[in-house]
Amino acid sequence: MSAAMKKAEKAQRIVDILEDLYPETPIPLDHTDPYTLLVAVMLSAQTTDKKVNQVTPSLFAVANTPQAMAALEVDKIRELIREIGLAPTKAKNLKGLSEALVEHHDGIVPESFEALEALPGVGHKTASVVMSQAFGVPAFPVDTHIHRLAWRWGLSSGKNVATTESDLKRTFDKALWNKLHLQIIFFGREYCPARNHDLSTCPICGWAAAKKVYAEEAKKARATAKKKKATAKAKKKRT
Repeated sequence: MSAAMKKAEKAQRIVDILEDLYPETPIPLDHTDPYTLLVAVMLSAQTTDKKVNQVTPSLFAVANTPQAMAALEVDKIRELIREIGLAPTKAKNLKGLSEALVEHHDGIVPESFEALEALPGVGHKTASVVMSQAFGVPAFPVDTHIHRLAWRWGLSSGKNVATTESDLKRTFDKALWNKLHLQIIFFGREYCPARNHDLSTCPICGWAAAKKVYAEEAKKARATAKKKKATAKAKKKRT
């Protein structure tokens, strides 16, 4: 990328590329209403969307409303989601948030960040996804893909997800947020993985990444290779 390219120009070029690659942005988590989306998003923490979509059909066959979920014992919920990471904690939170929805919101998922984030197990990212995908409220949920790519593309410092969210909201027009966050996730999965990524051949990193990003990625690659070599050597020694 030319040093003369301004951030606004970079952002627009990124938008154009992502729009060309992903003109349609289907929601990755299967759901039928705001409640089932909320449950699916909460379950997706530290778990793949694919795994969540494999588990939720049997869960929703038993309980697809706050009332039905609240009526289940935590052990039953845990059994239904046992294949998902952190199942014990998530089962407890699922029951808790469902009880809270019934008690405080008449069983209806609230359309506000404050109310959503007050529910057990619902953090800012989960609330942002629900507000964006269920209610169409502009939000920019930041997952690991978006956090990584924003840093690689020089759009944020990579300090933390809160900073990344703030930087991206300042960089892109509000009307683009809901679609753009999904486009970046899709791009990260298909073109811009966390490991063994050749920035020079990436459709966006190839021109958007700064020299310091190339240097940092090279440093990470060397550290990974060194660790693998040490592990292999130790394994060989044991045998």
